[in-house]
Amino acid sequence: MKTLPGRRARFLAAITATAGAVLVAGCTSSGSGGAGKSAAGGVDLVKAGQITTCTHLPYPPFQSEINGKVQGFDVSLIDLVAKDLGVKQQILDTPFENFKTGAFLNSGECDLAAAGMTITAERKKNVDFSDPYFDATQAVLVDKKSGISSLADLKAKGKKLGAQAQTTGEDYARKQGFDPISFESSDAVINGLRTGQVQAVIIDYPVVQGWLKDKANADAFKVVDNLNTGEQYGFTVKKGNKKLLAAVNKAIADAKADGTYRKLYEQWIGPYTPSAASPSAS
Repeated sequence: MKTLPGRRARFLAAITATAGAVLVAGCTSSGSGGAGKSAAGGVDLVKAGQITTCTHLPYPPFQSEINGKVQGFDVSLIDLVAKDLGVKQQILDTPFENFKTGAFLNSGECDLAAAGMTITAERKKNVDFSDPYFDATQAVLVDKKSGISSLADLKAKGKKLGAQAQTTGEDYARKQGFDPISFESSDAVINGLRTGQVQAVIIDYPVVQGWLKDKANADAFKVVDNLNTGEQYGFTVKKGNKKLLAAVNKAIADAKADGTYRKLYEQWIGPYTPSAASPSAS
């Protein structure tokens, strides 16, 4: 897990009593919050005046540190929830495996989780998901000099495949008969490819898309497969937290209706079409 340097003045980082969690302050939003733990609409929050978001850094373009501040598509969408509730957003950086179990939600460390997380039946057993806010595909990225032309070609040549641990990309690789090398974060996955630990990686396409914007990366690496796995991302709350879930769904719906969603999508992801976001996108 990536931790954030303490010298950056706009951030307050404090290791919590829960192992592996780093609190990151300085995210945007407006409002001062109300007295006690209840926000607008009677939504109960773990800390007065703020909505605490669990995430796992870095995961661009959804959440990553940019110019001393955690920013991204997920962050911007949850800022809309915070604004509706009249509070500020604060981010807690936690291990990704937390999102499958909902541990930090159940322990009262976080109000919700936003981590580019795919909605699955297995995860629904432990957390409540928002309405889908993003359709995701998986990309297979290789070194241009590797001679690999597809995922099937990778298997035929017996080359090593990397994936981020505890993700649907890793699950997909195993279902295709691979024994992928697991990495802790998306940055580590890409670094594994760069350093030759693996000859290909499978990772969410928007992450690859952002990474290939760098000319040096685009000159050295290429996408050889784009796998439509039918995945959709959702935000999560503790099971039974209906008021907060309703607030999140309202913010997503309002953003799609008034054009804010499209603006944020183009800012963080790229060219927008309704099919690129979700079935209900406007």
